[in-house]
Amino acid sequence: MGSSPTIGSAAEFSPPQHDTTADRPLSIPVIIGTPRQGRQSEHAAHFVFEQAKRRAGVETELIDVREIPMRVDDAGEQINDPDYASTVTRCDGLILVVPEYNHGNPAWLKHVLDTCLEEYIHKAVGICGVSAGQFGGSRVIENLLPVMRELGLVSTSTDVNVSNVRKVFGEEGNLLDRASCVAWPSFSTS
Repeated sequence: MGSSPTIGSAAEFSPPQHDTTADRPLSIPVIIGTPRQGRQSEHAAHFVFEQAKRRAGVETELIDVREIPMRVDDAGEQINDPDYASTVTRCDGLILVVPEYNHGNPAWLKHVLDTCLEEYIHKAVGICGVSAGQFGGSRVIENLLPVMRELGLVSTSTDVNVSNVRKVFGEEGNLLDRASCVAWPSFSTS
């Protein structure tokens, strides 16, 4: 008589299998986490995106939540955007570049994130917090970590904090303060 897996067995909790062959680069999109006009975090997102493009074995794209068509007459997976869901399905991980608004995350980002679920399971996520003040988005990162876990994403052990964003990036997005980006090398390899 054969045995079947019992509750709590390793077979029951096996992660989904992904194509991780060396012949395929890792797909890690960078997401601009707010639709607001005049957003300073966009400069940080472009910087992170350019750094990710330079990584050997990494394929990336820039996703702007402003450009994802979202309905507000329903919730969750019922309103997901097929293009966003497809991108998340095929990616290996995500990098979120998120401004801190009043100690929290932008509601529109949460709305977008909630439209997928199974697409996120066991994928890595790195968070870059951006702030006009001195804390570098640390509170937005703190607020997002439980959300990432609930969605099934696995957070990297290193975050990037961009403090005083207007002093780090100029009006056109040019990097003014290289010293502010010292965490990027450890973040991009975690």
